[in-house]
Amino acid sequence: MVRMYAVTGGRTAPRTQLAMEALVSSATSAQLGLSYIREYRVISDLCRQIRSVAEISALLGVPLGVARVLVSDMEAEGLVRVHHPQIDQDGPGLHLLERVLSGLHRL
Repeated sequence: MVRMYAVTGGRTAPRTQLAMEALVSSATSAQLGLSYIREYRVISDLCRQIRSVAEISALLGVPLGVARVLVSDMEAEGLVRVHHPQIDQDGPGLHLLERVLSGLHRL
């Protein structure tokens, strides 16, 4: 078993700001080949359906920080698309909170 810090190269912070409620979708319809690490292949397959970063973390069984690093790296390589939530100055809207709650119930 490979330790997660080895998979992320020891990094604990993503390259870009990445909220746990950010939605992620696969940027390719093809499966990633064996030239990619296992986690990238799994994330790409999971994100054929739009998933939040928190969902990816839970489904992969890795800490949220690791999932953020992996998703951020995949975005930089053009393997996934990240859809950042629009949050008003007053905080998240009711619609966003309902979507997050719905996602948590599905887990």
